[in-house]
Amino acid sequence: MTTIPPWMAQLEDADIAFIKTFLLASGSLKEAAAVYGVSYPTVRLRLDRLIQKIRLAETEEADPYVSLIKRLAVDDKLDVDTARLLITEYRRQNGKEVE
Repeated sequence: MTTIPPWMAQLEDADIAFIKTFLLASGSLKEAAAVYGVSYPTVRLRLDRLIQKIRLAETEEADPYVSLIKRLAVDDKLDVDTARLLITEYRRQNGKEVE
């Protein structure tokens, strides 16, 4: 029985589909862009965000709130400056060391 790595278990179905498309295109962003019918920079941005998600999943915060804020920023649902502000204020109010 094969187990799914924790970082992969946290990805959305669309992320996994993108990984499959990218692999079937032999890692060619140009071919992946053609499959999705979008520009090369759009696929590059998608790949960069996916890389950020995977890195975040591998270095998961012990604090679920901070982890949520970081995921929202990676998913572009929250801008990075706002995410930093929220995390800094949260840590300050909870007496935690601010990075």
